[in-house]
Amino acid sequence: MLCKISSIICIFALFILTLSCNKTKENSIKKSSKVIAPLSKTMVKTYTSRATEALEFCKKNKMSEDFCILIDMEIHSGKKRFFVWDFKKNEITHRFLVGHGCGDNAWSTSTTKDNPTFSNVEDSHRSSLGKYKIGARAYSEWGVNIKYLMHGLEESNSNALKRFIVFHSWEAVSDEEVFPNGTPEGWGCPTISNASFKVVDPMLQKASKPVLMWIFDDRTDQLK
Repeated sequence: MLCKISSIICIFALFILTLSCNKTKENSIKKSSKVIAPLSKTMVKTYTSRATEALEFCKKNKMSEDFCILIDMEIHSGKKRFFVWDFKKNEITHRFLVGHGCGDNAWSTSTTKDNPTFSNVEDSHRSSLGKYKIGARAYSEWGVNIKYLMHGLEESNSNALKRFIVFHSWEAVSDEEVFPNGTPEGWGCPTISNASFKVVDPMLQKASKPVLMWIFDDRTDQLK
């Protein structure tokens, strides 16, 4: 009888220890996920300047004056380069990983993680630089099954709708930075992780006016 009681106590103790270890692991993951390298003063200054220009553009074109989305393609794709800029607070409130187009390389690899090329040509499988108006919300076969149409507002991205370039999530995209590895590349759509999309989606739904997404890379001028 005593042996049975001892066995039961040991099993119970092991169960409690397992729960404790799992809880510690979960807390560790949650804690580490909040650690993001701060932006340099130069980058903050650059984004502040770009956001100021974005706000003026939004006012002129009757778009949302609450927030916009800035995507800096100059940053390595393994680092967070998708920024939600709050016009009211005049600061970045969210940062996520985002994928770009693979071009002539294999789909879902990260071959151009630090040097993407851009195009507005159909079937180029490249992302297009420029300002976009985020449009209608619709069903997607990818990620959380939601996508937003993207209306290209400049010569460099005027074929976005024709090319089926949309904003959606993708299971292959990580929640956390993967540098020096890169984010998997698709056929030109800006793709973020499912968890990240669940943060942005409600914001877009609540917006009373169309939201601006601005994709840029100061290293290059897209010519085609």
